[in-house]
Order: sequence, then C-alpha cells, then structure tokens
Amino acid sequence: MRYRRGISAILMCFVLFLQPVYAVPMEENESGNSQENSTESKKNEQEQISAPSAILMEASTGQIIYEKNPDEKLPPASVTKVMTLLLIFDALKSGQIKLEDEVTTSEYAASMGGSQVFLEPGETQTVNTLIKCISVASANDACVTMAEYICGNEEEFVKKMNQRAKNLGMKNTHFVNCNGLDADGHLTTARDISLMSRELITTYPKIFDYCNIWMENITHKTKKGESEFGLTNTNKLIRQYEYATGLKTGSTSKAKFCVSATGRKDDIDLIAVIMAADDSKARVRDAITLLNYGFGKCQKYEEKNKKQIPPAKVKGGAERQVNVQQKDIFRYVDTKGADLTKIKRKTRMQSDIKAPLKKGEKVGESVYYLNGKKIGTRDIVTQESVKKINYKISLENILEQYAL
Repeated sequence: MRYRRGISAILMCFVLFLQPVYAVPMEENESGNSQENSTESKKNEQEQISAPSAILMEASTGQIIYEKNPDEKLPPASVTKVMTLLLIFDALKSGQIKLEDEVTTSEYAASMGGSQVFLEPGETQTVNTLIKCISVASANDACVTMAEYICGNEEEFVKKMNQRAKNLGMKNTHFVNCNGLDADGHLTTARDISLMSRELITTYPKIFDYCNIWMENITHKTKKGESEFGLTNTNKLIRQYEYATGLKTGSTSKAKFCVSATGRKDDIDLIAVIMAADDSKARVRDAITLLNYGFGKCQKYEEKNKKQIPPAKVKGGAERQVNVQQKDIFRYVDTKGADLTKIKRKTRMQSDIKAPLKKGEKVGESVYYLNGKKIGTRDIVTQESVKKINYKISLENILEQYAL
C-alpha cells in the first residue's frame, strides 16, 4: 500500500513539474509564429495555382497583385486573339474600317483549321459579325479574314501585331500568326498577355459587348444559299463566375489550356492570366482562385478630380507665367489594408522654367505619399504654349506699359 502511495506521489509531482511548460497562452504561440504563418500563407497561395505560369493585374493602374513565373515564354494559343482584336479596334478608331463594312473571305482564310465558324471562300460578313465570331467562338477563319481586310495579307498584319506589342512593352512576345495556331516561335508570357489585355479593355471597353455574349446565331450567305450557325462562348467563366466580364480563352496541344480572364467587383477591375493549365477545369479553377484572391485583397484610391495648381512663372517668355494642370487623375491600389484617407499630395515645380514652351510640356509633378512612403506621381503640364521673348515683343510690352 505504501509502495502504491509513493508511486502516486511521484507521478503527481512529475505532472506538476511539467504543467508550466504546457500552460503557454494561445496569443503568445500565435505571435511567436506570425512570420512563419505569413510565409506559409504565401506558400499556400502559390500552391493553389496549379498552372506553371500566372499573373494577376489590377486593370486601372496596371499594378501586379500576384505572379508565378510571369516571364516564362510559352505558346498562348487563341489568347493571341487579344492582340488581333486590339488591332481591329485600332482600325475602327482611326476610321480605316467601319463596323458595317462587308468583308469577303479568301480561300486562305477559309482554310484555317482549329476553332472556326466555317466561312466559305467568297462569303461576306460585316466587321461587326466577324468581331463576334472572334470574341465569342474564337474563330481562326474570321481572324485571318479581318487581318487580310486591314493589311492586305496576314503577314503584314502580324508585323503590326509585333510592333504594337513592342510599343506596349511586351518584351518577351513574338507573334507568327494572328489566331494562335501552334507555330514555331509563336510565344508570349503571362505578363505580356496582361499588358495587351489591359490595353484592350481600358482603351476599348466596347469589347465587353462582344465577349459577354453567351450564345448567338450568325447567318452564312453563300452561293448555296443562307444558313444559320450558332456561336457559343468558349469562356465558361461568363456563366460560372458572377464577377466575370471576359476576355479570351485558348487551347492547343502545345499551349495546353490558357485564359486571360477579366472580372469586375464594385470598383475593382482585375485581369487574371493562366498559361499551360492541364485541362479546362484547372484553367477555370485557377482563374477564379486568382480573381477571388484579388477582390479580397484590393482596395482602390482614386482622385475625384484634378487639383487646381497656380500658374507657373516663365523666364524669357512672351508671357511671364503659364497655366498648368495635372495631366492625369491619380489612382492607387492597396493590398495591405492601409488607411487610404491618409494619402497626401505634394506639388513639385521645376525651379527654372524657360520659354519657349509647348502645350502639354512637363514642368513639374504631383507626388503622392502614404504614411510617409512615396506611392506614385503624376506629371504637371502646360495648358498652352509660350513663345520666347524677342525685341519686337519687348518693345510692344514697354509701349503697352507706357500707354497704361
């Protein structure tokens, strides 16, 4: 009996000895591991995207929210058509073509394989209809038809595509065709796709009128007569994701499954690019994951109007001062939960502004700060031109003063 009591006493002492070790408060444990948890969280976000290359951009600012191997050169499949559509809208804006123009399909354009709307040689369709065929049904034959209409042949059109890409800063892109069919050297990156997608949706928001069509019929008019053909949107996100607004899918044996997915929630517009996903479901899943991540993280600051800036003094000019204005409204996207009401703006003018000055010439900048950290700038430019003073103008100024 004494032996058992002795054993019990020893066990009780052992438990009391160990108890303080396990009595660490929950808050202390969490605080001590916060950095590890943050690192683990980022790792988990990375692992949630199964595709080998992806990027998430906020459209109004171009700010990158997430990236995974964004500069890896990969075949883009039909996401190529984002650039094709961009050049079509450029031609519409310049007046080179009109939506109601009738365009004739060549034998070469009609011979395209892959996704198509089965245009026949000699068949005519309006530019408006061909844009629908490209945006909704990802029609390769419609792409070549429009390329030939704008530039005479696909080769010249592709040159314009590459030049437009260069102008947009798409450093790792080379197009070989206008529709994205597999071809040696036809490569781009997730980052570059986000750049051309941003240009398309911000410069030509009318594209949303097309890429949001779910189903619609077109009419083939050929020598054989008229027949209806149904277009169905290749972008399943339009039906599966409530915030989806576009933009373009693509898939080939080399490229696998790609998408440039645009979405809007409240005042936030996002572009999620997925490249080389294993299948269409993985492509959709990754795109939704990125868009949800962005909508959960982003809050946007946007100036309501441009601030008034006093006229700037001009040296050696026919006028002693020049009216100036801030060139663009400032926008900023925060992903860290900052208090955006604390954004401050400071105006910095050039100390030595000399004539002559052209209208729109930069003479200073507005600098924006958040909690003392610089977060962006906007140019301050002249609102009119100012000529350099000369003898005649000086004499006129003197006479004007005496006349007064």
